Amino acid sequence: MEERSGQLIRVLFVGDIVGKSGRRVVEKLLPRIIGGQQVDLVVANAENAAGGVGLTPKVAEQLLNAGIDVLTSGNHIWKKKEIESYLDGTDRVLRPANYPPGAPGRGYCIVETAAGLPVAVLNLEGRVFMKPVDCPFRTADLLIGGLQEEAAVLLVDFHAEATSEKLALAWYLDGRVSAVVGTHTHVQTADERILPEGTGYITDVGMTGPTDSVLGVRKEDAIAQLISQRPTKFNLARAGQQLQAVLLDVASASGRTESITRICKAVE
Repeated sequence: MEERSGQLIRVLFVGDIVGKSGRRVVEKLLPRIIGGQQVDLVVANAENAAGGVGLTPKVAEQLLNAGIDVLTSGNHIWKKKEIESYLDGTDRVLRPANYPPGAPGRGYCIVETAAGLPVAVLNLEGRVFMKPVDCPFRTADLLIGGLQEEAAVLLVDFHAEATSEKLALAWYLDGRVSAVVGTHTHVQTADERILPEGTGYITDVGMTGPTDSVLGVRKEDAIAQLISQRPTKFNLARAGQQLQAVLLDVASASGRTESITRICKAVE
């Protein structure tokens, strides 16, 4: 990325929103964080925001109206069929860009801050321990050039299972994107950093919702399935509500991340 002076864009990336509990956390805490931290743009992963798995148009609109500018997703975006036609009609709710041709919706967008500064958001999905979608590395290569022509600031939500794959993509894109933020595993990692060429990185931004749980599910249900090795109905937990996120300061001209800070805020 070219070194040029310019103002900073402060981006809040909110970790996977899980169910009604997660949506309530967003409604309670997001306005305070936006105001208190002077946030310019909010991106959040919402693939599990409706009933703990999937996303509906109604829930998407609820989250967008709560102050989120762009919703990203992952492999669970297809769990609610009604989302497919909605994805075709919006540029504020993304599905991973590396699904095969013909998939509903789009995997990237350009959004402007209140000050009129453009920011590109790219959604990708991993393949290690997940279904074999198209290559996220090659998909990034195909799309990044065009996105850079419209916005110096480019954020990547990499929705993947394996830490190694997330870190490998970050190194591969270092200097070409502003940040690679990992989602999907719901456990906030303590490895936030800025790579040598200016790309911010964290393996997983975490989860927004009931953290007194196993990845959002009632711990009793998860334990029962693991012990019995039989199918068990999963119910969403409710206790320990908190919002997990990262706060990124990105230079608007160069696209380099200047700082990345983890946020873990509980509902009082």
